[in-house]
Amino acid sequence: MVPLRHIPPLFVAFALTFGGLYPFFDAPGAIREFGLPNHVATSSPAQSVMKLSSARGSAIGLALFAFYLRKQYAAFDTVLASLFYVGLVDGYVCWQEGVPGKALFRFCSGLIIGGWGFLGLTT
Repeated sequence: MVPLRHIPPLFVAFALTFGGLYPFFDAPGAIREFGLPNHVATSSPAQSVMKLSSARGSAIGLALFAFYLRKQYAAFDTVLASLFYVGLVDGYVCWQEGVPGKALFRFCSGLIIGGWGFLGLTT
């Protein structure tokens, strides 16, 4: 049985792993879902960058699952803690692109996920 405290970080691992596949099927839709405006979503170079970035996100998700299955919870939490930086950058870019609501959501999500890892709540 999975402890309740492991459900939120496993959700993050799942979202990173499988959410990273979305741009390969619908890059403009993935960019819009991320929160960036339509002029970014319709840009072919932005779509390529989204696919590259999402593959890296999926790799992080796979690493999280590997740490979890090996019961290396401290390593799992370390990766979660580093995702604060990702949330900070995501929030900044969304803010710069004029989508403050998504910027706040991205920043707060990064703060919660990173805080979870920093506090070692999976361990």
